[in-house]
Order: sequence, then C-alpha cells, then structure tokens
Amino acid sequence: MSLNVKHSAASRVATRSLLPIALGTALVLVTYVTPMATIPRTAADLGAGPVARAWILSSMSVGLAAALLAAGVLGDAYGRRRVYAAGLGAMGVGALVCAAAQEPVLFVAARVLEGVGGAAVLACGLAVLAHDFAPGPARVHVTSIWGASVGLGITAGAILSAALDFGTGWRETYAVVGVVALLLLVPTLARIGESSAARARGIDVPGLVLLVAAMTLLVSALTQGRNGVDAPTVVLAALAVVAAVGFGLTERRVPQPLVDPELLRGPRFRAATLGSLTLGLGIIGMSSFVPTVAQLGLGASLWTASLLVVAWSGTSVVTSYLIRHLRHPLEGPRPIAALLVVVAAGQLTGYGLDASSSVWRLAVPMFVAGLATGVLNALLGREAVASVPPDRAAMGSGANNTARYLGAACGITLFVVVATHAGADLLEGWNVAVLVAAALSLLGAATIALSGRTRA
Repeated sequence: MSLNVKHSAASRVATRSLLPIALGTALVLVTYVTPMATIPRTAADLGAGPVARAWILSSMSVGLAAALLAAGVLGDAYGRRRVYAAGLGAMGVGALVCAAAQEPVLFVAARVLEGVGGAAVLACGLAVLAHDFAPGPARVHVTSIWGASVGLGITAGAILSAALDFGTGWRETYAVVGVVALLLLVPTLARIGESSAARARGIDVPGLVLLVAAMTLLVSALTQGRNGVDAPTVVLAALAVVAAVGFGLTERRVPQPLVDPELLRGPRFRAATLGSLTLGLGIIGMSSFVPTVAQLGLGASLWTASLLVVAWSGTSVVTSYLIRHLRHPLEGPRPIAALLVVVAAGQLTGYGLDASSSVWRLAVPMFVAGLATGVLNALLGREAVASVPPDRAAMGSGANNTARYLGAACGITLFVVVATHAGADLLEGWNVAVLVAAALSLLGAATIALSGRTRA
C-alpha cells in the first residue's frame, strides 16, 4: 500500500469494508432511480407542473454533482469513513422528508439533500476500496463488484417502486429507503476502517461555489427552455457559461484546486471523466424517461415500466461482475470509447416507436445498452482511482462521479425537453430524443478516441 496514506491504528481485514460499501452504493442508486417509475403519481400528488416535474427528476443529480468533489476532498482530509457515514445519514433524512413532503419545493430540496449524502457515499466508498485493495487482481475484483452494485441499486430501486405500489404508490418507497439508510450506519461504523490522506488538503471554496453555480444555472436554463427559448433561458445559459469559465480560471490559480488541471493531461483520467459525463448525458438521460413513455405513451403498468429499467440495470449487474474474469483487464481510452459506441447502438434500437408498438420493444435498447453500461461502470470506477495519486483517491472518485451526475442532470432535463416538445405527441418526441441521446454517446466516444490517440 502507498506510504502516502495513513492507516487506522486498529488492525482490520480489508474485505470487511466491501459488503457495507457495496450496499451503500446500491442504496444511492435505489433512491436515485425512484422517481423514474413513480413520476406520474408523484407529480400528481404534489401538484407539480411541467417545470417541477423536470426538477423532481434532476434534483438528486444536482446534489450529487455539486457535492462529489467536496466530499472527496473532505474524505481525504478528515477521514473517509467519517464522511461516508455522514452521507448515509443525510440520505436517510432526505428520503424521509421526501416521504412526508406535500408540495414540490420541499420535495426537490430533500432530493438535493439525498444527492449531497449520496455524493459522500460514492466518493468515499470507492476511495476506501482503493485504499484497502492494492492495484492488480484484488482491485479488479472489488471494483467489478462496486460496478455491479451500481446496476444492482438501479434494479432494486425499480423493483421496489413497483412492489410498494399501494397507498400513495410512491411515499412508501422513500420511507423504506430512509429507514434502510439509517440502519446501514451500524455495519458501516463497525466494518469500515478509517483512512485519510497523509497531507490534508483545503477545500477550494471559490471553485466549489462556481462549479455549483455553473451546474445549477445550466440545468435551470434547460428546464426553463421546456416552454421555448425566452429571455430568462438565455440569461440563465449565459450566466452558466460565465460561471463555468470562472471555475476553469479559478482552478488554474488556487493552490489546492478541486481538480488539479494537470490531471486532465493524463489520458486515463481524461478518458474516465469524459466517459462518465457521456454516460450521464446519453443512456442515463434516456433510461430515466423510459418508464414515462411506457406508462403515458404506450399505456403500460407501473410493474411493466419498472421491469424495462431492470432490463438495462440487471444486464449491467451481470457484465460488471463478469469483467473481473477477463485475463487482461481493460484500461485506457480505447475500451471506453468502444463501449460507448455499443451503448449508442443500443439506444438507436429504441427509435421508431408509434402507437402500435409493443411496450416490450423498449426492452431491446435497455438490454443492449446494459451490456456495455455494466462494463463501463466497473471500468470507469477503476480508472478513476488508478489515474490519480494514491492519497487523492477520494478526489479522483469524486471527480469521476461528478462528471457522471452532472451529465445525468443535463441529460435527463434535455431528454425530457426534447421528448415533450419535438413532436406532435409523446412518441414522436421520444424518437427525436433517442436520436439526440445516441448522438451524444457517439460524440463522447469520438472525443475520447481522438483525444487518446492524439496523446499517444
């Protein structure tokens, strides 16, 4: 293990940390996907209009993207187990508030809190595994399980939403998630050892504020644009650009940036970050809308809509787990780019829906995209911590997941906007949105491939 990382004084077995971290990671994804299947009932119960519906879907992504880098820095500085446990607590409280909310504003605020808590779990959980398991077969094994837990969480979330289809049809799901998150604190504190970086890093407050502002303004501009490009949309978009430029300039000037610009010169870190961003923009944005088009466009039940998500996430669980058996582990930009092409091919099989289409046709794009998504979940997680110095593993994990959920926040909103405005009805809009999402996946793949080749 790296001498740059200090260990807990108590001796422990590294494998003790794997189970609680896998369960915590899965729970983040359970609560992340909950609104996907239940959005029609949730919006109706809360009296949410079109803009509020978009925020219900995007709000947890905002919290995740806003807090992931900060959570990683805090974990490296003050203890990864401590920050991880605080994140579980925040997730539990946020879920319970969602279950009790009576109007959209409180619900969205609670979802953002869930995202902030989930950020700590994702960033510090993967960093703990990188600390406990040395590079090589052991780390390939645990990161494949970590990647599988991402897909498992999505699968469990979709099934849980359908299984708790009684009462309100959605509050019960949040209540269960909240209780489980708080209960997971017990094995977390008992089985995960404390670790931190040898040299504590300060938090780049100006960079963090500008990053949160840029992301929030961008999502707000996309959300506002649901009703057409107007003056507020243009202003929000312009402010987002200003904040993003300010963030870039700040990161080059502060002594301890959230993300060291020098890391982006490394092809592996750059490819992993762009790959996660592309996943969020493309397939996560598309899969988030599948339950809506299944229920409102094709008349499917909640169970059927949930099973369609399982076709994507369940397949990804299997491929994430099986990747550990590869004799030569995948690494670098080329496999990431190739896998994103497979994701895009899967997305395109979802094009061409009309009123006569069977709802099960949506299972084809979900299955094909899931094959590649599962491998990417494991590969991107491993690359995120392998491409940074050992004592900055939480920062690397935080940067990678920030890219994923920033992409998801924008991708979900963009897909909803296109699907609901680009055609005469929801199915025509879906077809246009599928083309846009697939194009984003292909654009990301091309960018990663060209960037890696230029670097080489």
